[in-house]
Amino acid sequence: MQRYSTISPLLSLPGAVPAEGRDEGVAAHYGDLFREQRALAHGTGLVDLSHRGVIAVSGKDRLDWLHLLLTQHVSELPAGQATEALILSAHGHIEHALYLVDDGETVWAHVEPGTQEALLAYLESMKFFYQVDVADRTDEFAVVYLPAGSIAEVPEGVVVRETPQGRDLFLPRAALESYAAANGPAIGVLAHEALRVEAHRPRLGFETDHRTIPHEIGLIGPAVHLQKGCYRGQETVARVHNLGKPPRRLVFLHLDGSEVHLPGHGTPVRLAADGEESRQLGFITTSARHHELGPIALALVKRNVPVDAELLAGNTAAAQEVVVEP
Repeated sequence: MQRYSTISPLLSLPGAVPAEGRDEGVAAHYGDLFREQRALAHGTGLVDLSHRGVIAVSGKDRLDWLHLLLTQHVSELPAGQATEALILSAHGHIEHALYLVDDGETVWAHVEPGTQEALLAYLESMKFFYQVDVADRTDEFAVVYLPAGSIAEVPEGVVVRETPQGRDLFLPRAALESYAAANGPAIGVLAHEALRVEAHRPRLGFETDHRTIPHEIGLIGPAVHLQKGCYRGQETVARVHNLGKPPRRLVFLHLDGSEVHLPGHGTPVRLAADGEESRQLGFITTSARHHELGPIALALVKRNVPVDAELLAGNTAAAQEVVVEP
């Protein structure tokens, strides 16, 4: 099968500016970041997420099999009901994040760009005697996001994953341009990211590193079910939940608006009272410019950082809001 182009056709639209880093291949924005954010907030437009990976699991054992591997309870997942789940390492660290829906015959999941091959390899290695078929469908399907409140029509036969935040469409890749033309305006991923940060929603590879456990970023509940059977990494999840506290916690930051540049991913976070040369207590995970709130960010900090402490992100003053309780 011919591989799909890594460059979205929507990058040919007027004003399109390519995204960089993990979101390379789609548009960062189309010329007016704040207008695009306001459109999404008001339920109009669509976001091209065609760079994300698409995995499909079919076969009569698909839900029971996935239930054994994922952190979420999916053995009785009703058709059409959206959920999310993680795959953890043996030590409970987050390796994959899946955004799922079952259409009655197939479980569809979209995942972070570039992670689908490793995920597929892991799933294939765990099939054993179960009657399941796992496939990378990224070549054939593009993920498109419609915000909550959107009245855009969904073509017949297209799988939809609907959440309170909006709808994810698993759209045939060949239909992406025509669908965007009929249901636009197209909106870049920077607007989508700004609203994600505002909503405190973590993202794999941004709010996670090689040692992140679900408790640190608020995924107990949304992506981790505490009452289901065994899965890899469950011992760590149960131990931290029942006996202890995670070593770090996710916080939301209001950044000083007088600074020209946003602190990038990995920027050290310190106590403002101790100055820029003091001990690092965490790092910025995602920063964004919001159309109402101004510059904002998510960060991972040590659990014992006082919740009322003023912080520094690099040399930028930051006031914190609690996302995960210490």
